Amino acid sequence: MTVWWRHFGLTEPPFGLTPDTTYFFPSRLHADAYETLLYALAGGEGFLVVEGEVGSGKTLLLRRLLAALPDVWQAAFIPSPNLDPRGLYAAIALEFGLSDAGGGEALLHRLQGYFIELARQDRQAVVLIDDAQAMPVETLEAVRLLTNLETEKRKLLQVVLFGQTELMEKLRQKRSRQILTRVSFHAALRPLALREVAAYLRHRLRVAGATGEIFSLGARLLLWRASRGLPRLINVLATKSMMLASGQGRRRVGMQEVQTAARDTLAVRGSGLTKTIWWLSGAIALAGVLMLASRYTGQG
Repeated sequence: MTVWWRHFGLTEPPFGLTPDTTYFFPSRLHADAYETLLYALAGGEGFLVVEGEVGSGKTLLLRRLLAALPDVWQAAFIPSPNLDPRGLYAAIALEFGLSDAGGGEALLHRLQGYFIELARQDRQAVVLIDDAQAMPVETLEAVRLLTNLETEKRKLLQVVLFGQTELMEKLRQKRSRQILTRVSFHAALRPLALREVAAYLRHRLRVAGATGEIFSLGARLLLWRASRGLPRLINVLATKSMMLASGQGRRRVGMQEVQTAARDTLAVRGSGLTKTIWWLSGAIALAGVLMLASRYTGQG
């Protein structure tokens, strides 16, 4: 088994692609979305939507939310919603521990009966759907029908849709407008800024056991440029860069390792990194000269 991360004094790989909530990084947008989702769910809001580019951290946010829900919540997690209405009802039923037998109408009645029973126990049902942009329009409508049941004070089911930017385009279609009017909270996750990328790297490395800086300033700048601020791409490039540095016996990752990692990553190729690395090298060299000049002037 490869243990390259031990070369840097780490206890585990810091940039895994699986959504490990231990590594959740509370950037401003991610933290705001997380807190607002908890608040909106506690307030009984019906439909909630979180959108973002591929690799922007939606699934990790979903997992974080799922892990934080109090015991009074009964949650169903649907990771692959490219289903017809009957298939989605069956998947939700299984998540709630119910039978998935029967047609769509029978499943709908079974689920609604279950939600009523939860309400009698002063509990709340919530369905969290990942990759919601993959849902057919008729399946989105089926979800809306599920949320029709309510008391005078609250909805008996709440739904949180996590999806790529195409999800909002789908919700704005004429056939989906009834759902759009029910969306009470909408958050858009954007790529991380340069300062956030540096903090993101430090956060994940610290969780994995790092005690010092591993990525040079130039490496951090180039990682931000190459990844476009997307956490998933940062993870891919950071892992490859660290493996390259480890193979060379280095305990610090520089620009060269990041550039090599970027060239080896299909999602990054052709993004003008050659010009960027020359620009960064010049900028860093200039900053060094100015710093030395400042010290010399001060001594004089």
